[in-house]
Amino acid sequence: MDIFNGHLVLFLNNKGSPSICSINLPINIDFEKQLEIDDLNPWFFPLPSNMCTVTPGSNHDFMNTVYRVVLSSPVMPDLLVDYDMSNKIFSIVQQEDVTNISTIAVEYCSQNHDCDTNKALNISSYEKEKGASNNEIHEWKDFSKKYSCEEKEVVSHDGTRIPLTILFSRSTYEKGQSPGLLHGYGAYGEVLDKSWCSDRLSLLDRGWMFAFADVRGGTGADPSWHRSGRGLKKLNSINDFVSCGEYLINEGFVHKNQLSALGISAGCLLVGAAINMHPQLFRAAILKVPFLDVLNTLLDSNLPLTTLDYEEFGNPQEQSFFEYIRKYSPYDNIRPGLCYPSMLVSASFNDSRVGIWEAAKWVAKIRDTACSSCSSSVILQTNISGGHFREGGRFASCKETAYDYAFLLKVIEATKNKT
Repeated sequence: MDIFNGHLVLFLNNKGSPSICSINLPINIDFEKQLEIDDLNPWFFPLPSNMCTVTPGSNHDFMNTVYRVVLSSPVMPDLLVDYDMSNKIFSIVQQEDVTNISTIAVEYCSQNHDCDTNKALNISSYEKEKGASNNEIHEWKDFSKKYSCEEKEVVSHDGTRIPLTILFSRSTYEKGQSPGLLHGYGAYGEVLDKSWCSDRLSLLDRGWMFAFADVRGGTGADPSWHRSGRGLKKLNSINDFVSCGEYLINEGFVHKNQLSALGISAGCLLVGAAINMHPQLFRAAILKVPFLDVLNTLLDSNLPLTTLDYEEFGNPQEQSFFEYIRKYSPYDNIRPGLCYPSMLVSASFNDSRVGIWEAAKWVAKIRDTACSSCSSSVILQTNISGGHFREGGRFASCKETAYDYAFLLKVIEATKNKT
């Protein structure tokens, strides 16, 4: 929510899809009657599609009537848009430039171009019902001609349908033969970031598939989605992730021996637990600043975030939570003698959120207890100067991504050679 002198801006969740609207101020409120948003005559900002992410821009002027946001999707580079809340019109300020892609692959949309409804800043049926207006359409671009982005639903272990977003190149991807990378988070009610990332193009153009699993514990259609994946229901998140991985293989979206997993911070709990349960499901995994030693961390109340995490994972000083967390805590459930996938585990020395020892303990135990032939492929990468969000700067980020992708390519190439 943002508030200005003459307008209130609300960020909404419409059945799992983002929506944003403005309401004129002041508001005449009847305190004896409960009001819905629709009763306040909102203006819903036109959005390109229900797959885009909406991020507030720099909106520091309290007297301003123009609200700036950044719109993005897996196939649409970041788009800076100004919404005039007084006149109910919008204008596109600029869009991130992407080089080394043929102009043939770019879909342009302008006021005089008949665009597909999924490729234009048109008004969705929901927004039409709620009073959105679209006075003009400005030129912008996406890469949906070159890269396909599909939304699927995966049936989890208990019948719940899990949203799964699949991204691949139309020219290089081969269904059933291509490698893939499955990403998940599923904690704190956070949204899984599916915005545009030019770094992905390196793997997409090599035929890789990316998949984003919106498992329980993250953001969903309503708050119950988060509640059903935390505390004494955390195993739902892990089973959802496993179901998504099995779906990708069974439906032929990836080669059965070439699926990798990606977890970041609390998302590593998801990946680590899934690997313990089904070590043969993944060929490689990248665990970044990983939260893996869940039980021991939550038992140490001297750590900065421990007591705050009781709301998300539960307090293991209570027997019911102790026994439940013990079932899935990745570090405590490493299975001896089994073949684990190749792993790149990265940690930061100055990380105040997740201790560097969690990654070190996980790698040491895997090497010590897993089969001798695969334990050598578990790599620990330590950043001595960075924190939880790693080192800042564009070049440091590029170097980190290049290392990650080189690891994945090497592992998958070795898998191909064996088969």
